[in-house]
Amino acid sequence: MHMSSKTNTAPRIQGPEDLRNVVLVGSAGSGKTTLFQNLLRARIPDHRPDKEDAERTSTLALASVVDHNDTAGDDVVVNLLDAPGHPDFAGELRAGLRAADGAVFVISAADGLDPITTSLWAECAATGMPRAIVITKLDTDKADFEATLDAITTAFGSGTHPAYLPLEDEDGQVIGNMSLLTGHVHDYSSGRRVTTDADEAQRSLIEAFRTDYVESIITESEDDALLERYFNGDELNNDQVVEALLSAMYHGNFFPVIPVRLDGIGTEEILGLVHRGFPHPNRRTLPLVVDADDEPIDPQLGSVEGPLLAESIRTIADPYAGHLSMVRVYSGVLTPEAAVHVAGHREGITGVRHGREDHDDTERIGLLTVPAGTGTAPVDRAIAGQIVYVAKLSRTDTSDTLSDPGHPAVIEPWELPEPLLPTAIEAAGRGDEDKLATALGRLLVEDPTVRVGRDPDTDQMLLWTMGQAHRDLVLARLRGRYGVQVTTPPVRVGLRETFVAPAEGHGRHVKQSGGHGQYAICDIRVEPGERGSGFTFVDEVVGGAVPRQFIGSVEKGIAAQLAKGTISGHPMVDVRVTLHDGKAHSVDSSDMAFQSAGALALREAANPATVALLEPIDEIAVHCPNEYLGAVMTDLSNRRGQVSGTEPGDDGFTTVTARVPVLELLEYAIDLRGIARGAASFTRARSGFELMPATKAAAHLGEH
Repeated sequence: MHMSSKTNTAPRIQGPEDLRNVVLVGSAGSGKTTLFQNLLRARIPDHRPDKEDAERTSTLALASVVDHNDTAGDDVVVNLLDAPGHPDFAGELRAGLRAADGAVFVISAADGLDPITTSLWAECAATGMPRAIVITKLDTDKADFEATLDAITTAFGSGTHPAYLPLEDEDGQVIGNMSLLTGHVHDYSSGRRVTTDADEAQRSLIEAFRTDYVESIITESEDDALLERYFNGDELNNDQVVEALLSAMYHGNFFPVIPVRLDGIGTEEILGLVHRGFPHPNRRTLPLVVDADDEPIDPQLGSVEGPLLAESIRTIADPYAGHLSMVRVYSGVLTPEAAVHVAGHREGITGVRHGREDHDDTERIGLLTVPAGTGTAPVDRAIAGQIVYVAKLSRTDTSDTLSDPGHPAVIEPWELPEPLLPTAIEAAGRGDEDKLATALGRLLVEDPTVRVGRDPDTDQMLLWTMGQAHRDLVLARLRGRYGVQVTTPPVRVGLRETFVAPAEGHGRHVKQSGGHGQYAICDIRVEPGERGSGFTFVDEVVGGAVPRQFIGSVEKGIAAQLAKGTISGHPMVDVRVTLHDGKAHSVDSSDMAFQSAGALALREAANPATVALLEPIDEIAVHCPNEYLGAVMTDLSNRRGQVSGTEPGDDGFTTVTARVPVLELLEYAIDLRGIARGAASFTRARSGFELMPATKAAAHLGEH
């Protein structure tokens, strides 16, 4: 969570209609954060942007501005959310989408449309979120407004149209824009916006686009009477077209495109569009909401009179200040000191825990503050539609639902990506060991896309993150925020041993040292078992060569040695061991002696000719754009992967399934991003063990 320590006066809000919540989304490098700063500067003249660093660019930033509409004569508070553009921080992005009621997509004219943005657009379309599009970087050499516009229309459909055209000076530099709807020209070249009527040449440019623009607005407005009048040739005045535009935007059917420069040109047009075209919070829709009996309910979204329903959007676990939660209120009123029901039911709804077990608690609301410019201001209540900061919710995690204790409810949490990049971590010194556990616990509360767990095979503590940037950020937080020094040794993979050829083993454990000695001899035959069969023990002893009471001792000793391994230190699996002979002493034989003899016999049977290594295999499913399918398939082959199928989708993506050795997947989250420009994703699940190639096994044994 990014927030300034600056304290301002809370903006005046009388009802949900005074609010607009909008999130800026776009890929890294699109100019999104610069646009965010320009929008703030347009209403906060003395605004100075914060320093750009890894912490700032990785978290969801929130600030607010007050916008006055001269036409409607009303003021609205616009809560601006700046979502991270790097794919490592998709969890923050999805939190921003849940908090907002509309999205502004930021696309660079110099770089064009990328697959990540296209996928995100489809995600917003599925929920009907109102959207607008801003084309940036028009002042760069590679910028091509019309080509970018064509790519957007091809990717996003017929509902996308330019609302403004770039205004250029004699040297071809963008100095403002021209409105297709009003015919007004907005010139920013003087340092402020100057509005005039279009001249003849400018009107010619506008008319080339305006007919299609107006027709699309009316078609998408869902106003049948207006549509009939238009196609009957009736003259429509500008106010009627504007009303149709706002209706089409409001319902998520029409998506105006605005050209901007990142020096502030176009900010007034964006704020005006957000003010008039984006919905207030009472139109908000949510996924499944259930009551205490898991029965679906229809909450009174946007109603101040309804029972409280809110959601924790972000959490920061500061080592000194404690918990601070960013909360979006959907209905009702939130007040300090009020008791609220807190429900975190991620696993029960989605089937994935993501850190913390499902829980129900009662918490008391601490200090309430709201974004006020780039700072915050204390308030004595927060109404439906507001985004607020709440202190001291110590048992509330990101995506938890806050509700009236008399009307407990749970909102289906937003989908979180699976962290798939493992990093082994160790405390650097004894003084860091206790601090590490505490720090990791706080990080898990703050960032639900982090996983931490101890690998049962290698006993390594593994930190699972989304990618390299995410990993670097988490390690920096451990060291900087929590003062914990950690090392990152190579990740070890839990291999297995198995017999690949029959072998005989003779175990002799005979010791005499005064008093009772130790005497046990056993002879075993070892054979490879079926993959996944585990350990099978067969007793073929005849004539009492090994007394009946010690048969189990031999089996126990062999099982203990299997757990330790023989030639590599990795556990042994999938073997059939037959005890067929042995010797005992009437006085000196014992349970422990025969356990030792069984272990010795197994070790004698094991050697590089009879024992091989097994490596774990994961079943992975890679979802990638069709244009990168060949590169993904080639890379999987280079990783010793066995492709089992490809399934083309209707969205320009194909899903590839393959079985790949875990050793080849340790950096796959990073490598796949490079192969497919961040547009591909994958899932993984353990799929058993297979023989490791001899050359790989020999290299591994040489290292150990």
